[in-house]
Amino acid sequence: MTVSRRLLLTDLVWAVLLVLLVAYTVTDPPGPAYPGPTGVLWSTAVLIALPVAVRRRWPVAVLAVVLVAAVTATAAGVAGAGMLVVEFLPAATALYTVALMMPPRRSVPGLVAGLAGAAAAVGFFYAHRLPALPRADDAEVPLWAPGEIGVTVALLVLCWSVGCLVRWRRDVAARLARSLAHAAVVDERLRIARDLHDIVGHSMSLIAVKATVANHLADTRPDEVRAALTVIEETSRSGLADLRRALGVLRAEGTGEIVPADLAPTAGPAELAELAERAGDAGVRVVLRIGGVDDLPPALGLTAYRVVQEALTNVIRHAAPTTCRVTVEVVAGSLRMEVTDDGPPVRVGAPPGAGRGLAGMRERVTLYGGALTAGPRPEGGFRVRASVPVTPSGRSG
Repeated sequence: MTVSRRLLLTDLVWAVLLVLLVAYTVTDPPGPAYPGPTGVLWSTAVLIALPVAVRRRWPVAVLAVVLVAAVTATAAGVAGAGMLVVEFLPAATALYTVALMMPPRRSVPGLVAGLAGAAAAVGFFYAHRLPALPRADDAEVPLWAPGEIGVTVALLVLCWSVGCLVRWRRDVAARLARSLAHAAVVDERLRIARDLHDIVGHSMSLIAVKATVANHLADTRPDEVRAALTVIEETSRSGLADLRRALGVLRAEGTGEIVPADLAPTAGPAELAELAERAGDAGVRVVLRIGGVDDLPPALGLTAYRVVQEALTNVIRHAAPTTCRVTVEVVAGSLRMEVTDDGPPVRVGAPPGAGRGLAGMRERVTLYGGALTAGPRPEGGFRVRASVPVTPSGRSG
């Protein structure tokens, strides 16, 4: 069952309960009862409460309908003397929904209309309708008008305030999530820059060596000079492509100082076995499958390493001890990466910032013209799947 259907079912159940509650108060109130047919009382209860079932789809319309119905029924005397506040409970529910889904400046008119309508209807009922209702000698004396007005007003204000508070908290959480995602993108850009420093540094070193060789052998061994120049051409194109990508990613606001990384060998598919071993030490059994990555450009090899590294980190954090399958292979000109675990079907209580790693992975994959998807599997667990073209846009050169 989807979330929307589950919410609709919940609202329908709540609306039926409200219908029963309102019907009970108007048919058997503490004070004098309306002398009309029972069918009229039940119809009134349905009209007042049942629209709440679709309050999330049409919040303003539902508020208008249930509020007008409650005010009209109360003013007409079709109400439960002593329990008039119950007739405005559906309106309070609808008012909560309006406050939750709309900013305060748009929900305040609904609150004002509800307060004015409820106060006027309850006051009119006690001043003009109650004296005309038949009353038994031993009937309970209903609450006095100011008391019922106060309770009804308090209910409406409380529900509106709770809706505004929940909306505010959701807005704060959304802003925090956007801020964390932006921070993750900036961090990933800086990390990409450091990684490319290794790649470009390696390329420039190779170019320098081959240029020196070509210079020394220019007159004596022309065949070796040609081979050296070929290597220089290929390496320079690869390094230039990586450098352009780095500049494209870093050309954004909010970037900080880039500190070059140490000149160390670039991580790639060959280092994935070490990642799997470390994940095993953390209680995650990793089944690793690698294929067709021998001729992968260094930048794409690094991308595969980083994607798998972040995905395994998320598995260790959120999936508990489990089995994880990692596939990295080149198929039909695309580098395909997939990390799948068989953890719980639904990850509950993930810590704040759990999506930052996904934002970083997506940034890295998008940099090379690829795409990344991530989400829970129907049979349980979580899947991260990425694909990057090896040629032409995905290859460094």
